[in-house]
Amino acid sequence: MYRKVREYIKTWQMLGREDKVIAGISGGADSICLLFMLLELKEEMEFRIAAVHIHHGLRNETADRDEAYVRSVCGKENVELFVYHEDVKQYAKERGLTKEEAGREVRRRCFLEVLREQGGTHIATAHHKNDNAETVLWNLCRGTGLKGMGGISPKNGVWIRPLLCLERKEIESYLEKGGISYCTDETNLEDAYTRNRIRNHVLPFLEKNINERSVIHIAECAAKLNKLWGYVEAETARYIKGCRKKDNEKTVVIKEEYEKVPGALKAEVMYGIICEAAGRQKDIEETHVKSVQELMKRQVGRRIDLPYGREAVRCYEGIYIRKKEKMEKEEEKPLFHMRIFEKSVESATFSQKNYTKWFDYAIISNAVKIRHREPGDYIVIDKEGRTQKLKQYFINAKIPQELRDSIWLAADGNEIMWIVGYRQSQAYQITDHTKQILEISFYGGEDDGRDDKSTGFGGRCCEED
Repeated sequence: MYRKVREYIKTWQMLGREDKVIAGISGGADSICLLFMLLELKEEMEFRIAAVHIHHGLRNETADRDEAYVRSVCGKENVELFVYHEDVKQYAKERGLTKEEAGREVRRRCFLEVLREQGGTHIATAHHKNDNAETVLWNLCRGTGLKGMGGISPKNGVWIRPLLCLERKEIESYLEKGGISYCTDETNLEDAYTRNRIRNHVLPFLEKNINERSVIHIAECAAKLNKLWGYVEAETARYIKGCRKKDNEKTVVIKEEYEKVPGALKAEVMYGIICEAAGRQKDIEETHVKSVQELMKRQVGRRIDLPYGREAVRCYEGIYIRKKEKMEKEEEKPLFHMRIFEKSVESATFSQKNYTKWFDYAIISNAVKIRHREPGDYIVIDKEGRTQKLKQYFINAKIPQELRDSIWLAADGNEIMWIVGYRQSQAYQITDHTKQILEISFYGGEDDGRDDKSTGFGGRCCEED
């Protein structure tokens, strides 16, 4: 197995004599295997090693046990260790993320911090073939393109995955033969996360009932597609360069040149241009690409909204993408009125007006802003405190894509207090303990904000309280 990993590292040019690798070590079987494999390779390849362990603040005593074990192993092996204590649950709540998403972001931030401060050259994680198969199946089920079908890349910038050539059972065999102990994360056995359900049920079913080499075949197919994606990515970049031009104000997609792009690459090229114009990839979806492509067929002057305050406009050359202009006249903008008052016996009941809402003033953490949606927005949807990303709420409520950027929100940071015309957050509700009430009233036009032209609510006047 040592030779297998060594050849894999050399094939992908992951490590060399001048490198310092930062290894993510959780204490589980995969990461402990990674640590000991790197220690073996270090003797031959002469790179340096440091380790990072993240205590996520989720599993209390077992997480403390994992940290103590990692400290013990790194101490015995003389490996420099950096330990972070993070409140992943709070991080997730503040940003409207799942705990799984928050954990990934926290780990990434900590790894990169150590890489930067310690002069590291690479970050090694312990992903293996089973992880890759899980990722491919998950991506396929959610909807993906060629890149997603390529699964986990062996090497991506500073990130390397030296164990991606191994199956999970090979890792367990290596540890057993070496008499190396490891910790077991009991949450991996639970079905709370989608990835766990794929790991614990889908893959075992495929191996038992379809083909015992299912994981190997999925991982090998992903590796081939990953290489193919490298070629597609390079070709996409070449065509993007040829069919778009930029100035300080906008990005122009030149119709004559875009039509020369091969059909198989057209969507990838347009996606790349939109992401470049928006300055980010998150929340740029297939529907945006299709809408811009359709706009190319329309008459000059037509426009559509895109995420992050951008719009695409049909022009004589083709399409230009720019920041949206503020075209509304001041008197056409909806008016919000806020007041704070002491709760009394007379005000002890909830406001029943559709466009006037009451909030417990003591709960509010930031200056309340009346605005449209922003990345990271979320809302508390029930009395148990469960949250939902604003984007997901819009999808569940079947709010048309073209209306979402025009819906007004009362926001406490990224936490949404009120989706005007739709829903009030459960987190700010008036209770017996409320002392001061913040009242927000909306006047959006005719009939106190109920005309759909000014609100963009599509005629909806009732909220889902």
